[in-house]
Amino acid sequence: MTFILRPAREKDLEALYRMAKGTGGGFTNLPPDKPTLKTKLERAAKAFAREEDTLGDDMFVFILEDTETGKVRGTCQIFSQVGTELPFYSYRIGRITQHSKELDRTFRAEMLTLCTDLDGSSEVGGLYLDPTERSSGVGKLLARSRYLFIRAHRAKFADRTLAELRGAIDDAGNSPFWDGLAGRFFDMSFRDADEFNARHGNQFIADLMPKHPIYTALLSEGARQVMGQPHYSGRPAMRMLENEGFRFQNYVDIFDGGPSMMADTDRIRTIQVAQDAKITALTVPEDDSPTHIVSGGRLAQFRACIGQLTETAEGVTLDEETAAVMGVGVGDTVTYAPA
Repeated sequence: MTFILRPAREKDLEALYRMAKGTGGGFTNLPPDKPTLKTKLERAAKAFAREEDTLGDDMFVFILEDTETGKVRGTCQIFSQVGTELPFYSYRIGRITQHSKELDRTFRAEMLTLCTDLDGSSEVGGLYLDPTERSSGVGKLLARSRYLFIRAHRAKFADRTLAELRGAIDDAGNSPFWDGLAGRFFDMSFRDADEFNARHGNQFIADLMPKHPIYTALLSEGARQVMGQPHYSGRPAMRMLENEGFRFQNYVDIFDGGPSMMADTDRIRTIQVAQDAKITALTVPEDDSPTHIVSGGRLAQFRACIGQLTETAEGVTLDEETAAVMGVGVGDTVTYAPA
């Protein structure tokens, strides 16, 4: 079975909508709303068509397709930079120390400050993999191919890349962080606020939330416990991000308190280890596991697969099946990174 990652097209709307309905909520970049998803696909089409190698306000949407069945099994997104039209809000976790000479006591408190510190960063997000494929090993193709795309179009992306992980949400779709903080200022549930944000942006948070720092000691115990913690289903994604060099730097999502992970773009592991080489020969696929993530093509022609690649003195050899799916042959240049 061979999977290929390719740019999303308008005809993928129904598949995107099906996946959005299966997320269980909290996926701001993949809302279960057809008009919003249609707008995303239209915006992505413009991004893939923009040839200029400059940093813009681009959003790239990708699809993971099973080439044997033609079915869509996953999706992911890249934003060239956030906060270009509307501010990108986060909570920054900070600390303050105060001392009373009269009482001979030192008071240390943790605070949440509403900020736009992450404006201008690139973002990888919107990743969803069909549950039936999560044991097949294609999750790393879905996640890491984004970094190969960034490497191939480096001038279109910022020097810092962030990834937001969904925060803790219970089985009823409620967020302890939202209920303990923002929910006190809004007459709406977390699910309603999340859907509103997906369609209209989070400016309403800035309009109504307190601008002053909030002492975390005033929050409920449930809100404090989940602050900066990923949803249980997102823990493997967090480990994958950490393996790529992303780190939690005390920024959390304003809705569910999930962690914002950050990395210097050029220090992302896959970008650092990736190499370019010409295909010198095609080989018959062996029974061994695929060895590399392989990508090629520019913008709308970008493709990525997991295949069997071997380095040689003159270049690389690639298995015939992967080459056929990607539409490459002897003499073509591909980018590859160890799987």
